[in-house]
Amino acid sequence: MKKAIKYFSFGLSAVLALSACSDQFLQDKKNYDNVTTDVYNYVEGANARLNDIYGWCLPQVADLTTGTNYLSVSIGNNDAAGGATEEYAGFTIYTDPQIALSSMGTSNGVPDYFMGAHNNIQNSVYGRIRNINDFIQGVNGSTLSQENKNLMLGQAYFFRAWCYYNLVKWYGGVPLVKEVLEPVKENFTPRATTKETIEFICSDLDLSARLLAEKTMKGGWTGEDWGRVSTGTALALKGRVLLLWASPLFNRANDQARWQTAYAQMKQELDSINACGYGLFKGSSNVNGSDFANQFLSSSINPEAVFVSLYNNIVADGSDIQRNNNWERAIRPKNTGGSGKNAGLALVELFPMADGKMADLNVLPALTEVGKRTYTDTYTKLERSQYTYDETAPYMNRDPRFYRTFAFPGFRWAYSGDPVPADANNPSYDSGKNYVLWNYVWYVDLNDQGNPESGNSYGADNLLTSKAGIYVRKKSDDLDVNPSPLYNYDPIASQHYYSGAPLIELRYAEVLLNLAEAACGAGQMGEAVGYLQQIRARAGYTAENNYGLQANLGTDQAACMSAILYERQIEFAYEGKRFDDMRRWMLFDGGTLTEPAADPDSEAQPLPSSWKVTGWGGNTCTWLGFKPWNGQRRERVEFRTGNQFGVGGTTADSDPLVKAGVERPAGVNFSVADIESQLTTLKTWYNTNLVTQYKVGDGRDSQKNALYVAFRPKYYFLGLGQGAQSHNPDLPQTIGWADYNRGGSNGTFDPLAE
Repeated sequence: MKKAIKYFSFGLSAVLALSACSDQFLQDKKNYDNVTTDVYNYVEGANARLNDIYGWCLPQVADLTTGTNYLSVSIGNNDAAGGATEEYAGFTIYTDPQIALSSMGTSNGVPDYFMGAHNNIQNSVYGRIRNINDFIQGVNGSTLSQENKNLMLGQAYFFRAWCYYNLVKWYGGVPLVKEVLEPVKENFTPRATTKETIEFICSDLDLSARLLAEKTMKGGWTGEDWGRVSTGTALALKGRVLLLWASPLFNRANDQARWQTAYAQMKQELDSINACGYGLFKGSSNVNGSDFANQFLSSSINPEAVFVSLYNNIVADGSDIQRNNNWERAIRPKNTGGSGKNAGLALVELFPMADGKMADLNVLPALTEVGKRTYTDTYTKLERSQYTYDETAPYMNRDPRFYRTFAFPGFRWAYSGDPVPADANNPSYDSGKNYVLWNYVWYVDLNDQGNPESGNSYGADNLLTSKAGIYVRKKSDDLDVNPSPLYNYDPIASQHYYSGAPLIELRYAEVLLNLAEAACGAGQMGEAVGYLQQIRARAGYTAENNYGLQANLGTDQAACMSAILYERQIEFAYEGKRFDDMRRWMLFDGGTLTEPAADPDSEAQPLPSSWKVTGWGGNTCTWLGFKPWNGQRRERVEFRTGNQFGVGGTTADSDPLVKAGVERPAGVNFSVADIESQLTTLKTWYNTNLVTQYKVGDGRDSQKNALYVAFRPKYYFLGLGQGAQSHNPDLPQTIGWADYNRGGSNGTFDPLAE
């Protein structure tokens, strides 16, 4: 095979501190741009090269499509992927009804996850693959012992599979470059079929698992090596790949053989994953979802972390070992050193109630367009809760994970650090140890107070214009959960807001839910329910009410699959998984491939009728009882001071409640087992002093008419952008996208053709 991907350099970047290396060797080989193949004859040299692969290929805490990290996966930010789901509000490039993505230019250009930075080998997907192939070739030809070769190659094959997985899920079949090729025109590799790509990924993962078995299937890596990929990591990713291949995105006719294969292999390999030391994270006591919260905060060996990126708190000192996690800064309110993430109303309302079931949102009072719940008939095959959702106090009677996912005015959110040196108006709350979030708002003009689009409001406790209605709390380093903080806010230090918390890309909970989904697809619903029960048990449910699950899941395949997808939506909220699930199950239109009610796409290309879903009754959404996401809206919500308090000013000391002498209740402490009385007290305070006000989330047009989610059917498979096409003129464009090299004609590559 040949390839048409051009490279301009081949270098070796700085070694990351993922394992110990000989100091003398590092001194001798300081210039990593000029190493020769001899580097692979030394354990230290080969390890340094391997660590370089880790550094460039591990998931990063970054947006999917911004800056130098745009080749990273989505990890829960309000980026192009996360912002297209129920987790946030506001259109992204994938849901904007007024602007379609283009493969013909840079304006509104389709994201380039295929090539990336064409002139930077490390920021290019195929540049990373080239480095991995060079490593595989170098180690195979080295004088290292077979034991060392196996150990190193096992990790390299995993990362090659990881790179290709992140291509196939967007594009289907891609060029499979398996060796180091010179960047000349003659070295052209055509796009493989999707089936060939999936098989190649699984082959690499099987090889990785075998090579790493001797070292990692006796409890996994230990000491300084913990965090490296293992046999279990490879098999867990393989399960994700097999599930992708069986899902409607690639399996429009619901070919049962794919489900059976995925189920059989995943079930057979679960013991091997367990043998690597992986399992659900569980602490000594689980109070209001504390185990669920604490799984993200273990910087030592963590059974939940099947595939993980490790971080540290090292301050920038000119070395190459600083690796900080800025997630905590991103979610924390401004008066604790962060910027905050504003949760969308949709997921807040779709989250389970305390009995494990979704609330019946249809019984709520009728609303105006802003705040109108377009998603009330979602998951219609799942039973509704006995609890009534209270829109004035959305936190009442919720799933334990709710309190670890969102933060409302009056919630404790303890941390370590003193924010006062940064701004004297910031509340100290005993240097963060007793911090309570008070993010209610007031307005400075009565005309703005009822305007759903007005941003002329100010947040309490010196949040002022930097405030969110409901904060995302997921993966937070909560001092009440983790007494050994990984996040320490010190406004005097140069790196005062970075955390050493790990980023878990693939959790053991996903291993179980992937297997549950494969089992359900293969007709083994009873077994699927057993895996759901394990997830629910860790969340805090008991067998007393069947872990909050309805009774018919073991006999009704559609209801069972719907329950699994719902569980994934809740369990993995703000972890970057929801958009992939929505694409896998074609939840935007059910696979009918109908154009959304939106402005015409000037580059619209016909999609073949063979792409329409024929399994699942011809519509995955109807079969699941899921209301298609196209045509829906997401709003936001805030809690403002009551009308009786009038308006306030623009400064921290102009809070109308403070001026009126209103006393705040104690913050809700979730480390106390019984929180019902605390929440009831807070609700009473809300009802006396605050008003629930809905705000515009998804956009409106110039005439103030509401706009709705419009995911175009061609987005299920991305096309090659102009840059990738111009650098690879012989590669065929994907069907549904205009071919830049052929005058804008429809692409010819079919991701569904075998």
